[in-house]
Amino acid sequence: MSNPAVMALLFDVFGTVVDWRGSITAEVKAFGQRHGLERDWEAFAQDWRALYQPAMEEVRSAQRGFVKLDVLHRENLDKLFVKYDIVGISEEDTDHLNRAWHRLTPWADTVPGMNRLRRRFILASMSNGNIALMVNMARYSALPWDAILGAEVARAYKPMPESYLRSCEALSLPPEQCMLVAAHNSDLEAARACGLRTAYVNRPTEYGPLQTVDFNATSDWDFIADSMIDLADKMECPL
Repeated sequence: MSNPAVMALLFDVFGTVVDWRGSITAEVKAFGQRHGLERDWEAFAQDWRALYQPAMEEVRSAQRGFVKLDVLHRENLDKLFVKYDIVGISEEDTDHLNRAWHRLTPWADTVPGMNRLRRRFILASMSNGNIALMVNMARYSALPWDAILGAEVARAYKPMPESYLRSCEALSLPPEQCMLVAAHNSDLEAARACGLRTAYVNRPTEYGPLQTVDFNATSDWDFIADSMIDLADKMECPL
């Protein structure tokens, strides 16, 4: 039985709502084909994602001021072009590839599950992705957000407390009336420490064969689900 005090579900997006690995791998393979390049594109996609946390850590640790994730992704892409010896790509094509993160596709259960959840709860993104990225992804993949929240609104990257608390404040709700939905136990731990309720959705193939964590729930989260549809069932949302 869901807690009636919960008014809003705040969602981690990369990995929880959308399949970033499959989407980015397809995009970089298509990029390679267009430019006649043969590289290990699956490794390229994983490497791009691997630069994500170190880039945000520079902001979290105040080594640099807040910058949007689009900027960090582009800086990391430039580094990968050097690593993979990719030269001669136009600015237009490079920018299009960087915006692959705006075109991520959802897991098969995501949209039907979220549409059911939205019948009972406010749905908002709480991602490290910037507003334009989230809006474009929502339009591309029909994600039914009521609000786009997260890092750019909070001016802080998860798992900084400000990211969670300012997202709740943006909805004029106390943390205990908000629930983070995520496939990452560490994200849920940080949210719970800020007073939010928690829902774990299992995504054991997010990183493919390189996955080393988050094969299952590691704590007694308020809800533990195998899919977004399963979460809608457990939160008693109508069909």
